[in-house]
Amino acid sequence: MDQSNRYADLSLREDELISGGKHILVAYKMKPKAGYDYLQAAAHFAAESSTGTNVEVCTTDDFTRGVDALVYLIDEASEEMRIAYPLDLFDRNVTDGRMMIVSFLTLVIGNNQGMGDIEHAKIYDFYVPERALQLFDGPAKDISDMWRILGRPVKDGGYIAGTIIKPKLGLRPEPFAKAAYQFWLGGDFIKNDEPQGNQVFAPMKKVMPLVVDAMKRAQDETGQAKLFSANITADDHYEMCARADYILETFGPDADKVAFLVDGYVGGPGMVTTARRQYPNQYLHYHRAGHGAVTSPSSKRGYDAYVLAKMARLQGASGIHVGTMGYGKMEGTADDRAIAYIIERDEYQGPAYFQKWYGMKPTTPIISGGMNALRLPGFFANLGHGNVINTSGGGSYGHIDSPAAGAISLRQAYECWQAGADPIEWAREHPEFARAFESFPGDADTLYPGWRDKLGAHR
Repeated sequence: MDQSNRYADLSLREDELISGGKHILVAYKMKPKAGYDYLQAAAHFAAESSTGTNVEVCTTDDFTRGVDALVYLIDEASEEMRIAYPLDLFDRNVTDGRMMIVSFLTLVIGNNQGMGDIEHAKIYDFYVPERALQLFDGPAKDISDMWRILGRPVKDGGYIAGTIIKPKLGLRPEPFAKAAYQFWLGGDFIKNDEPQGNQVFAPMKKVMPLVVDAMKRAQDETGQAKLFSANITADDHYEMCARADYILETFGPDADKVAFLVDGYVGGPGMVTTARRQYPNQYLHYHRAGHGAVTSPSSKRGYDAYVLAKMARLQGASGIHVGTMGYGKMEGTADDRAIAYIIERDEYQGPAYFQKWYGMKPTTPIISGGMNALRLPGFFANLGHGNVINTSGGGSYGHIDSPAAGAISLRQAYECWQAGADPIEWAREHPEFARAFESFPGDADTLYPGWRDKLGAHR
């Protein structure tokens, strides 16, 4: 059934839709299956995403036609399709009238992902008008709250040196706390990795008291505040809240130094929003484990990492992992800095839409995945700033001297970039950074050829 007369209007102008403020706009890369007309397939897609059915039904009236999603732009050669979704389409909370990411996703990547006439369709950007932004929670806490706890300026407070307790599955309680203490002697921030929570070999109620003790001892020894991101992810919201409540009670006077890590992709928007609303005084750490199933460039369906980050800010994530932009072990390129810019700035020109956030708190870029001190100067140069949380597991615990030395080397790498210094010259005056060359010789050979002779390092 050709639905292009109802669900497509190519005379609509994008600038007028934006100035009208009554639509969420979504940009896709869409390809119909062979033999299908592009506009007809696009209109069918919009129909399935809103008010359409496969046949004419007697319940359709003027109201339902008034909230149709409309294709307003297509370019078959570039597989470009853009759809305008009226705000009235989206479900709202009974309790407070707020908008929901689950409703957004239900429509924009709902049944349309399995349609028989669509080869693939993937969101690469979307636009949210001011009125809709007002109806999302946004972050309650941001990186400025962490800087304040660390005793830094709350504007441009700089790099937060963090780590992940390795190996990925975690350790038994005593070794876990010992590893945390060793890092905190030089670093700022430790997070659970995504499998770590309440494992049979590391029960939360045995691990957390030891972590609290390690934090207190490290703070006493260094005279500096320390931060911990505790994984509260669970299938059941009551279980998640039980974990969170226990952690806050256990940390007691240091509870403000605890972030809550939620595996937001596998846990879903309901888990993120529950954490955001039930614990607004805690920094909400969005871990995106599993996202590559849809966001990877090799995937032609769903949405990309830029879209995921943008949704995370709407939901209220204080920080979200954004990859390493080609400087670490994860898939990515230097241009992925756009993922950081859309969540940390108050306005940004994305790949399709110029988005204003109208004062919504920023979401911190969290950098993780194969980073060490040698890779950081180039990373900061590409990003253009160092106001990030960096969790370097191997980059800390793989340092030849100690985890604390690894943490110090990370901070020294940031200071090297800040000073605009040559890393080899910087290493001559900064021993922990210098020892990173010997700790990670493969990276050193690639990034700084001839470093052995220049530093007089052992061959």
